[in-house]
Amino acid sequence: MGTKERGRLASFILDDHRYVLLGTSAVAGIGMLLSSQPRPTLSFLARAFTVELVMYYLLAAWLVVSAVALVFKLTHWKTYAASAPFAKPAVARSLRYASYVVWAMTLVLIVDRLVLGVASDWQVAVAAETRPLDDELQSILYILWNGRGTFAAGLATTIELAVFGTIIGFVLALLLVFCRIQTVDPADNDFVRFLKVVGCGFAKAYSTVVRGTPMMVQAFIIYSGIFALIRTTGMSTTEINAVWNPFWGGLVTISLNSTAYMMEVLRGGIESVDRGQAEAARSLGLSQWQAMSKVVFPQGIKFAIPGLSNELIINIKDSSVLSVIGTFDLMFASTTVAGIYYQNLQSNMIVAVVYLMLTLVASWLLGRFARHFDVTPEPFGSTSDQTILGEE
Repeated sequence: MGTKERGRLASFILDDHRYVLLGTSAVAGIGMLLSSQPRPTLSFLARAFTVELVMYYLLAAWLVVSAVALVFKLTHWKTYAASAPFAKPAVARSLRYASYVVWAMTLVLIVDRLVLGVASDWQVAVAAETRPLDDELQSILYILWNGRGTFAAGLATTIELAVFGTIIGFVLALLLVFCRIQTVDPADNDFVRFLKVVGCGFAKAYSTVVRGTPMMVQAFIIYSGIFALIRTTGMSTTEINAVWNPFWGGLVTISLNSTAYMMEVLRGGIESVDRGQAEAARSLGLSQWQAMSKVVFPQGIKFAIPGLSNELIINIKDSSVLSVIGTFDLMFASTTVAGIYYQNLQSNMIVAVVYLMLTLVASWLLGRFARHFDVTPEPFGSTSDQTILGEE
């Protein structure tokens, strides 16, 4: 082994043991903090006090070793690599093995204090006849357990709105994007030119209006407007509610809103395809429609898959605004439960966790779907933040 190779190896070992000392010190500190917390009812370390005491002092010993290494580093800044005993390969290897033990002990304490702590509070909350007032977590779990039916109904509605709204929006976006990208062809007659100009203008206006106004306002206008329109037929409120209720109002709102965003995502994917391919298709005798449907669109939709799938995650979150028109989604369920127990904060914390779990699961599923088509999935976020290629 040459001098350079030995130097690189020594540098790697030195950096590695620094990371082991510093990173594991934070883990050891967490373990000591957990060990100092009261033991929950289901704690398995409650009957092994001596074992936990040994673990505590071993974690403290690691912090002492790390502190000594830090002091040595500060006092031997330039000669640390050559003079520090911690930088020797055998010592560095031993420290690495010891760090595994520190991580294992901290993991045991996490299970004992956090996991079993939640399990203990859940056991108390489920058995309680009234909401516990002296423990925040038990109070949240009590609300979750006793309001599970309400939360489940809201969860089902949220999923239905997000899934069906995305599917309907995608179908409508396919229709509008072909109107949006139409250009007048010299071979078109006057009627076809008129249809293309009107269709493109309508698609542009629709996208501008929908993307430029809040979904909450759109929900009010759509639900109230259609309700008032049906009322002109002479139907009573009860009869109207049988055919037009807040759920249908929310579904129409989220579908029309998704249409505008998904149309722009599709347009971006289509316009990112090299223009030469469309020109080549036209030179082979294909019409504008044939070139678009058989050559450009199959390639463009592949580029648009990440943005299209991302819209489902957006709809899961944005459906929460539909509670303002009475749609019984997760947000409406949270408001209902909060009114029962007078705990807005705790009820909304429960719903926030549910929304987070929904978006994480949807993101994972959509990531697998995107990789199936050999495209890179994007982190979930608003499609309005995505760059539309070719947009002027």
